[in-house]
Amino acid sequence: MKGALVVGIDYYKHHNPLYACSKDARKIRDLLSNHYNGFANFDVDLEVSESSKYPITREFLRNKIESLFSKDPLEVALFYFSGHGYIEQTGGYLATSEARKGHQGLSMSDIMKFVRASRAGNKIIILDCCYSGALGQYTKDENYSNLPDNTVILTASGADEFAVEAGGSSLFTALLLDALEGSAADLSGHITPGSLYTHVDQSLGALQQRPIFKANVKRFISLRKSEPPIPFEVLKRIADFFENPDAIFPLDPSFEITEPSANPANVEVFKILQKLNRVNLVRPLPPDPYMYFAAVNSGACALTVLGRHYWNLIRNNRLKS
Repeated sequence: MKGALVVGIDYYKHHNPLYACSKDARKIRDLLSNHYNGFANFDVDLEVSESSKYPITREFLRNKIESLFSKDPLEVALFYFSGHGYIEQTGGYLATSEARKGHQGLSMSDIMKFVRASRAGNKIIILDCCYSGALGQYTKDENYSNLPDNTVILTASGADEFAVEAGGSSLFTALLLDALEGSAADLSGHITPGSLYTHVDQSLGALQQRPIFKANVKRFISLRKSEPPIPFEVLKRIADFFENPDAIFPLDPSFEITEPSANPANVEVFKILQKLNRVNLVRPLPPDPYMYFAAVNSGACALTVLGRHYWNLIRNNRLKS
């Protein structure tokens, strides 16, 4: 079972209000709750504060986070926060609705204490707030690792940086949503914490806020599955067409449907090879620049570097649908 706590705070009694956090939190909830095909994914507890009628206080937030990480062992426990952040010499804080001063919010070190005590199989914390990179920083006064096993931290900015809102939405969460919708997926459609970070990192320039990624894991888990760019059954066929990663597949005009010598069985095979070519798994061999010419000129095709990687995954039964 996967559990997530998703929090967005727009309302602040003593600080400038925010306008995108609750909206962003709802979008994160919507994407995490289900895979692209509608199958259930995370059980999500959504908590948003948009007015004084529904404040999110320090005690409320603390209890919610403690509850998430102390549940009977979850496969994945994920915490997402969007709101104000604060930092001082004692560390970083998540600002809560009632806090007059930043350090009256929830300490990031308290969050890490809950994470360390958690028996969840995987712990993931995603913070979209200013100074969020302070989460999990090394503190010489503490005699334990700040990043326990099977833990991933992804933050919008460094410990000394602001997080930016743009176009009525957080810049970081806008990229995060894009990644969860499929931009960070592999060819099987799986989206991992590592691919989320890669997407966000590549989308931001050197002079913009820099996302922070910290991990202590043996392997990345799949957070969500988006629609794969190629059906899984088609992807697996590369191991049928190529007996080894360096094999060459000969072609001739019988593979091309427009040729007089077209053979129906070969045409069907060629359609699959062309699909594999479009996702950079198969390439025509020189001098033919395109698969069509490789067929009509009796050329050949072979696996790309990426294709050889997926060939090995398939042959070693390492690829999940």
